[in-house]
Amino acid sequence: MNIPQHVAIILDGNGRWAKSKGMPRNYGHAQGSKNVERICEEAWRMGIKYLTVYAFSTENWNRPRDEVDALMKLLRNYMKTCLKTAKKNDMKIRVIGDLRRLDEDIRTRIAELEKATKENGGLNFQIAINYGSRDEIVRAVRRLAADCAEGRADAGGIDEKLFGQYLDTAGIPDPDLLIRTSGELRLSNFLLWQLAYTEFYFTDVYWPDFTKEELIKAVEYYNSRDRRYGGVKEGQTDV
Repeated sequence: MNIPQHVAIILDGNGRWAKSKGMPRNYGHAQGSKNVERICEEAWRMGIKYLTVYAFSTENWNRPRDEVDALMKLLRNYMKTCLKTAKKNDMKIRVIGDLRRLDEDIRTRIAELEKATKENGGLNFQIAINYGSRDEIVRAVRRLAADCAEGRADAGGIDEKLFGQYLDTAGIPDPDLLIRTSGELRLSNFLLWQLAYTEFYFTDVYWPDFTKEELIKAVEYYNSRDRRYGGVKEGQTDV
């Protein structure tokens, strides 16, 4: 089986999963966080080299205040857990997004996590926090425009490769496969530039229930696609 080098996942359905079990939404977020650790391990065992997850979007600030506060508390705790997991599994952690809106203690923990894992040789794990793709592109354009104005870049030489160096994902290969859980069929402002030639896989499974077996299903679907021509392979049916 051909294993995609880079898999991106929109982690969706935590709240609805909790509601289905008669539990508060925050319980779903906590269980979803634990599942990230499990899937990181399974992805690496399968041979996936890069895994990028959408943890907190720029639009998530519009959620009820108590839910946002709970998510920030969960994020603080996850940074501690992630350091232990990264050490155990030799993961290299990178956080993408505009971190300026996050509290100083969270930014400090992120910097410590990235520094502590930068030499690790296992899974390259990217976490999108306060991330929105349109915001990312605007920030990239501003930096590139400033460099052009100050003579560090030539406007006439701007191409896709150069522009990509100004994105949060600079140096990371574009995803081969995008997975979105919970049955939603939209990108929700996630990696719009990077997903230009990515295969999409949508599943009704809520994120806390997304298992190794579900990941294998997604990779099997990826294998059913003809990457040269953008269609299904001969004799197979699109889904």
